[in-house]
Amino acid sequence: MKTTRILAIVTMLALFTSSFAYAATREEKRVADASDVLDQLSRIPEKSIPPNLLSRAYAVAVVPNVVRAAFGLGLRRGKGIIVVRQDDNSWSNPAFITLTGGSVGWQAGADSTDIILVFKTRKGVDGIANGKLTLGANASVAAGPVGRTTSASTDIEFQAEVYSYSRSRGLFAGVALEGAGLTMDRKANATFYGSTSMTPEKIFVSSPNIAPDIANTFVQILTAQTVRLPTSPGMQAGAEQSGPAEAEAEVRTFGMPEPGEENDETEYDPNY
Repeated sequence: MKTTRILAIVTMLALFTSSFAYAATREEKRVADASDVLDQLSRIPEKSIPPNLLSRAYAVAVVPNVVRAAFGLGLRRGKGIIVVRQDDNSWSNPAFITLTGGSVGWQAGADSTDIILVFKTRKGVDGIANGKLTLGANASVAAGPVGRTTSASTDIEFQAEVYSYSRSRGLFAGVALEGAGLTMDRKANATFYGSTSMTPEKIFVSSPNIAPDIANTFVQILTAQTVRLPTSPGMQAGAEQSGPAEAEAEVRTFGMPEPGEENDETEYDPNY
């Protein structure tokens, strides 16, 4: 009798656990996986994205579990999310994106990695929102440096528009993503926010209250890693700067425009 009761309890717990896992949508799982990738940034600072690069980020994209298969022709594909920095230094709600890219060559094998993209300017994000951004063609991309400090051979001035990273076996490393394409996953956006009218522009400027709690978790993790970093001229940082004073003065952020306002005075400045 006692054994039967124990088996019944175990069965109920198993059913409850499986039901909970099933209840999470594919979009929620994508956000949860992206949150896990971000969480790893703070755990290995010597092999992570430099704080002074994150301090200048206009947007951050995380694409977990990017599958790269190569059998003659290489193929890379993954689904992730992107957030942009607001004028008040907070991070926006996440919008869903898809990453695809290929390479030519005699290759064989398959693997899965996590990709992080750090956008220095608004230009690349506008490209994604308006249709498609091809890294290396529509926006300059470079393999991102790692660690608290960078070597003399590294692009210390961070002149590229996008810096790309991959995480494999727990370690971050710069990765070349020339030719990879980024597009908005509008179907996932509509499902996650419960409305087909949720354009990227609306997502980025809307209140956090419209997003499920898992989105707030992602934003909080990113905020914890960037809130103490200076992001605009005159802003008081909660920690010492990791770069020279003049670098801080170069930092500018831009809010996303309302639909139809793309040509106003907040348009991307190519001289930045």
